[in-house]
Amino acid sequence: MIKKEGDFTIVELFAGAGGLALGLEKAGLKNVFLNEIDKDCVSTLRKNRPNWNITHKDIKDVDFKGIEADVLTGGFPCQAFSHAGKRLGFEDIRGTLFFEFARAVKEIQPKIFWAENVSGLANHDGGRTLKTMVEVLTSLGYKVKYKILDAVNYSVPQKRKRIIIIGTKDKINFEYPTPHKNTTTLKDALKEVPSSLGTKYSEKRKKVLDLVPPGGSWVNLPKGIQKEFMGKSLFSGGGKRGMARRISWDEPCLTLTTSPSQKQTERCHPEETRPFTIREYARIQTFPDNWEFVGSVSSQYKQIGNAVPVKLAEEVGKQIIKALSNTNEKIIEEPIQTNLRAFSYPLQESLPLSH
Repeated sequence: MIKKEGDFTIVELFAGAGGLALGLEKAGLKNVFLNEIDKDCVSTLRKNRPNWNITHKDIKDVDFKGIEADVLTGGFPCQAFSHAGKRLGFEDIRGTLFFEFARAVKEIQPKIFWAENVSGLANHDGGRTLKTMVEVLTSLGYKVKYKILDAVNYSVPQKRKRIIIIGTKDKINFEYPTPHKNTTTLKDALKEVPSSLGTKYSEKRKKVLDLVPPGGSWVNLPKGIQKEFMGKSLFSGGGKRGMARRISWDEPCLTLTTSPSQKQTERCHPEETRPFTIREYARIQTFPDNWEFVGSVSSQYKQIGNAVPVKLAEEVGKQIIKALSNTNEKIIEEPIQTNLRAFSYPLQESLPLSH
């Protein structure tokens, strides 16, 4: 059967709070099976999409045999491998969560898989971890390629780099999405945000951050306060601009973390001296306002901070549909042309083909 846009199906592992699944749904893909181990994430998924087939299991206990899907997706946590001087294969990665993703690929045999992770995976263990992953996935019969995409280039008001690993079967040709010309700023994203819960600063932290202008950080603090606030970090190397950082309205946010206020990765509101609220966090990750999160405030921040930005997932999803649709066109053209040649009357060049 030739499938059309809207008919292509997805299985998603490590589904989290649904950023990736929702983005792919918006692109036009159909979620048929999702798995997640965190109970609050599962509750969030079930609250927003009660029609989705969601399982709450340790992925090691999931049997993928008999599950069919065109696409398999998942952002597995990165784990190191013990190389021990040998070339690792499928059987040698047991015990890692990547093995479970690879097992799903092997058992489901999707036409395309999409594995995503933090951009640091590219350099993890000197690049050997990623090299092993690519070799294992290639051995399962896929053409594998990867690229680091920054969500800020796809209408996400946040600088957030992720490595996107794509595997394709047969003659499927996947192309990564083209970056958008314009950047979405915090001012664009945080218009009329619904009120919601959020954490607050201690009085001591608030007094320090009151001194930081929009777009500024610890370098804007008076010298004496710098020493007190920074401690030993003041004398360390680079990578400190996230400390006492207040975001400007005219820039995208820096990468959100699982907590809205951490000393090394501060993300202070542009005008008010406070962390971003739950709904502001969700807006920055491009979740729609009607996507509700379940659990404690800290759990909700964690769910949002770990998510794939919805609009980034949507852009990659559109490219997945394009790749699958183009393959279908090639499949449908050949038998139709062969059958038509069997007839004696001349063919019209404009003869339409049904898709």
